Amino acid sequence: MTTALKGKDILHVKDLKLEHISLIMETAARYENVLASGGRLTNMAGKVLATLFYEPSTRTRLSFETAMLRLGGQVLSVAEAKTSSSAAKGETLFDTGKMIEGYADVAVIRHPVVGSAAEMAEGASIPVINGGDGAGQHPTQSLLDVYTIQKEKGRLLNLTVTLAGDLKNGRTVHSLSWVLGKYGPRFYFVSPEELRMPEEITKALRQDGIEVIETSNMEEAVAKSDVLYMTRIQKERFTDPAEYERLKGSYVVTLDLVKKAKSGITIMHPLPRVDEIAKEVDDYEGAAYFRQASNGVPVRMALLALVTGSE
Repeated sequence: MTTALKGKDILHVKDLKLEHISLIMETAARYENVLASGGRLTNMAGKVLATLFYEPSTRTRLSFETAMLRLGGQVLSVAEAKTSSSAAKGETLFDTGKMIEGYADVAVIRHPVVGSAAEMAEGASIPVINGGDGAGQHPTQSLLDVYTIQKEKGRLLNLTVTLAGDLKNGRTVHSLSWVLGKYGPRFYFVSPEELRMPEEITKALRQDGIEVIETSNMEEAVAKSDVLYMTRIQKERFTDPAEYERLKGSYVVTLDLVKKAKSGITIMHPLPRVDEIAKEVDDYEGAAYFRQASNGVPVRMALLALVTGSE
């Protein structure tokens, strides 16, 4: 079973079966326990990870690089690859993939264009992991999100989950809805009309028998939810600055809102936050967003080891 993901690209969550997700979760939990007990892992000794980030990143890039180092491997990194790599000279992502396979055993790419990770994977013979492609997918974020929900709530089945904010452009919520949909939740999608979840996602979920409630009423949704997954309004996805300014403060999570929510609600956020969660909420016991960020390391450790056959 540990070879189920060997040699595979991780481009879209739809490519992951339930048994794949379970394997990643179980491996991540085991790695986390080893690290927590002061142990060391050498699964990736002698192997190299290449990280190519054509968009800014803090958590995704650092957690992948930390994950590789925690496994005993090494890292080659190109930050701001759009201007500091051969992409500035016109090199295609296909050719970059062909080139990088001679330097590394696995690669992670973040890029502003949907489908970019797939283009690089087509050229590369090594596994390619999508670290976020524009407003498309962010599969590893959804995996660490599910891992977080499992840890925080103790289960993945029979949950009511609110996804709120910029659901149109938010690749994190696109990926998470596909993954969580495999566990039969009830969804509340809370957003301004202009930033609704893409119809292809809501339609597919409903066809799978998932209850999806689309609303602009945050209080109504959180009063019935076990998890609130908050996202920022993504300024970089807007072509009209005036529209961003009009929508940016649409929803703000405050302690007052938490008091109106279902008791014990878990609050998550892929970060960075701008002003959509007040700092006063950080002290709330169910505020899980910084724990969520930390969970990226063991989950990405698991992925790197599994796709390279090092587990």
